[in-house]
Amino acid sequence: MRRLPHVTWLRSFEAAARHSSFSAAAGELNLTPAAVSQQIRLLEQHLGVQLFTRKAKGVHLTDVGLAYAAPVRKSFQDMQIATDGLFSLPSKSIVRVRCSISFAALILAPLLRDFTQAHPDIDVELSTAVWSDRIDGEGIDLDIRYGETDWPEHRIHPLTVQGATIVCHPDYAERLGSTPDAQSLAAADIVQIVGSEHDWDRLFVQCGFDDTRIDYWLKADSSVIALQILSAGQGCAIISRSFARRDLEAGRLVAPYDLTLPMAANFTLVERDDLRGRRDVKTFVDWLCAQHI
Repeated sequence: MRRLPHVTWLRSFEAAARHSSFSAAAGELNLTPAAVSQQIRLLEQHLGVQLFTRKAKGVHLTDVGLAYAAPVRKSFQDMQIATDGLFSLPSKSIVRVRCSISFAALILAPLLRDFTQAHPDIDVELSTAVWSDRIDGEGIDLDIRYGETDWPEHRIHPLTVQGATIVCHPDYAERLGSTPDAQSLAAADIVQIVGSEHDWDRLFVQCGFDDTRIDYWLKADSSVIALQILSAGQGCAIISRSFARRDLEAGRLVAPYDLTLPMAANFTLVERDDLRGRRDVKTFVDWLCAQHI
């Protein structure tokens, strides 16, 4: 196998082949025309072939030079692409946000287009977790949590989420009637969302019904799963209007009763403590806190 030519010879050859000129190649490479000519001569000696025909008004590739120029040029292009992809400094900053699957899918994800259009210099990386109560390591900048606000981090921002209501498929709503009553709700196919087991008790107390715990039909670990179950046509669930908004607006689901149950806990946006006032993080925090969720 022939030993590969020196890369500087190949660089001069590729530039001269592209410009059909040693002088133009020299200008691009910040060399003298004599240096380019010498490097190409050394390349020709190494390969044992003539790559250019020299004429008074320039140079032209020979047939073998033309055949060699294409793969050499592609090799340099591939190396440039690999170098840019692996080692170039990012032109955008990245804000890494974590939240529950329901908050991500039903609230945050639909809003992110507006954020990226307003702030094209900031990329948002969105990840999800079922439950989280701390930020471990540097993989997360911001955490959206549900529950008590006694978090160990120092910078937290309350997020206002609309209260909950009973949600179901339009066909199933006919079984519930237009006015809530304890008997109809106790007999309903309840989709219970994990973490919100006391919502039905609180609703019965709010409506003045017997506060005995009612049985559930199915259990879902998130609001997004519960909404999919309801969309199939059976069952009802207590879900935040913020989470159900798009299904309600599209008519895929309905809220059969004019009632609102306050959320049992709050959502908070939590910053990692060592961010040191990063501008991109502050921009995202200010934007999200201003949204009408």
